[in-house]
Amino acid sequence: MLDGLARRIIDPVLNRWGRWLSDRGWQADRMTVLGLGLGLASAAMIGLGLPGWLALVPLLSSRIADGLDGAIARAGHKTDFGGFLDITADFLFYGAIPFAFALRDPGMNAVAAGFVLLSFYVNGASFLGYAVLAEKHGLTTTSRGEKSLYFTAGLLEGSETIAFFAAVCLWPGLFAPLGWLFGALCLVTASARVLLAWQVFGTARR
Repeated sequence: MLDGLARRIIDPVLNRWGRWLSDRGWQADRMTVLGLGLGLASAAMIGLGLPGWLALVPLLSSRIADGLDGAIARAGHKTDFGGFLDITADFLFYGAIPFAFALRDPGMNAVAAGFVLLSFYVNGASFLGYAVLAEKHGLTTTSRGEKSLYFTAGLLEGSETIAFFAAVCLWPGLFAPLGWLFGALCLVTASARVLLAWQVFGTARR
């Protein structure tokens, strides 16, 4: 929901840094892997029970790297594999954080973390399925920036997910109640995307 506004604010800064890094030989895929490494380091810190505010540093750094990889690609040379690697790394990161909270306190967090992962699975499937059909029908959009895949807007997007992760890092004891709420809103987002797909593609011939 907030990604469109966030992109208008941060894209000019990311694009400047992306051009600067591209001019100095940085490759987008390298930045994607760096961002994933930072995200997984954050998950490891959470799972090991380290202070959440400490884990928040690599978590936010990973999201900066995630924005920079696209900016580097736009400044240099975009590839389909780069887009594939980026979305795969994003999904791994998104799954690792709830799993880390389940490891941190299985008794309190495991069921809520499982629900969050279920909601991510359904939401991700609706997102990727829509992107495939949009490509098939020649649909394009730049409402979420210049992307390798078709990005559909939703109630919960990347900005809200990072806000949720930041909140539970700062207040780990709230993971379970916030996780149930966040997971429910993810399912609402997926349901809305299914309805949109039915409206757009429901009468299209296979």
